[in-house]
Amino acid sequence: MALFLIERRSPLAVAEAWRLLTDWRRHGRTAPLTTVTVRHAPPDGGLGTLFVARTRLGPLGFDDPMEVTGWEPPEGAGAGHCRLDKRGRVVTGWARIDVLPRPAGGCLVRWREDLRVRGLPRLADPVLGRSGQLLFGRAVDRLLREP
Repeated sequence: MALFLIERRSPLAVAEAWRLLTDWRRHGRTAPLTTVTVRHAPPDGGLGTLFVARTRLGPLGFDDPMEVTGWEPPEGAGAGHCRLDKRGRVVTGWARIDVLPRPAGGCLVRWREDLRVRGLPRLADPVLGRSGQLLFGRAVDRLLREP
């Protein structure tokens, strides 16, 4: 189990940051070699949404299927929270995305993840955690930056 935390301050309002971070199709544009397909989504794109991140390098690749299992969109200037459970054969674990208002304006994004790769020994967890933090940190930066 490789636990990691990403925190970013953004000048965006909570609702706008939430919209950008929970637009699952946009996630495929933030990571090289990855495409995202939404397989099922309720009208609000929230609880019960199923999507797959497909990572491929040449003929090698794997699917990272996920389900939105927690969904509390922000109301007014309040916080929003979302939980994703990874349901793959290769990648498992969960992620929690929190978008919190800041007193001085803008928001704070917290992305917590428990990342597991089947077949990888626990000895590799520190490297996996740091790699996940760097990769997902870049993705969060891009999601908050790109309209």
